[in-house]
Amino acid sequence: MDAEKKRISHKTLNKSFNIWFWGALTCFSQEHMQTFGYLCSMLPIIKELYPNDNETQTNNIKAYTAFFNTNPMLGSVIIGATASLEEARANGENIDGQTINDMRAGLMGPIAGIGDSLIDGTLIPILLGIALGMSRNGSPVGAIFYIIVWDLIAYFGQRFLYFRGYKLGDKAVGFLVGKQGKAVRRAISIVGGMVVGGVLATWVNVTTSLQLRDNTGHVFLDLQKQLDGIFPGILTVIVTLFCWWLMSKKHVSAIWTMIILIGVAFVGVVLGVFNPGLKY
Repeated sequence: MDAEKKRISHKTLNKSFNIWFWGALTCFSQEHMQTFGYLCSMLPIIKELYPNDNETQTNNIKAYTAFFNTNPMLGSVIIGATASLEEARANGENIDGQTINDMRAGLMGPIAGIGDSLIDGTLIPILLGIALGMSRNGSPVGAIFYIIVWDLIAYFGQRFLYFRGYKLGDKAVGFLVGKQGKAVRRAISIVGGMVVGGVLATWVNVTTSLQLRDNTGHVFLDLQKQLDGIFPGILTVIVTLFCWWLMSKKHVSAIWTMIILIGVAFVGVVLGVFNPGLKY
């Protein structure tokens, strides 16, 4: 009986994955998001499982026309798991389009949250922190490192998750959203926080040039020296916490946070609080 079962060939799985990797955001819009990328990645699988049966292909592909949006990188595990479900459906298992839709609708939210925090909030800052350290004195090595390493991680990481999802089905997704996955994500987030903290201490330096002088022009108060005597780097800490408060507590976007910082810097330079070191 096993020999008679329909199996998705490795070539078709590769084609399906590559379509997702390169076209996850195909025809991206607020109405459909990643729907068409998902749909296109399932077309080779549908065609192989139901050859010469256009009616069945049409009916089964309708399951993939519903709204879909998740983190593209970790979301590949959902595509792989869906391929496994589609294969089971082709072999007579009690799986229909609604079952597939319920599965992906229930997973795309948690996977998006995990992926955005793990990839965008942890992995990318770690890689950028390493790249910045390699780019001292204008060296292009850091940029080259980031481009190559990120592309390799993105491709092979997504590929691993896709085929793991296909092999294990919903069990693979269960790892990401289960207790083991939670522990792994927390460990990675701690490491990411340490790296971001190291980048902050190395590359961010906020100082003030504010000085008070007497009638003779003698400086009797150098604010930066006083601050360094109390808490070295305290202005850097204050600015960092201010940015964190804006984005985390007030939900201000990164772009608006940068605009606010530019405004503060401009006013500070005008008032003599900051010195950009420019020569006119």
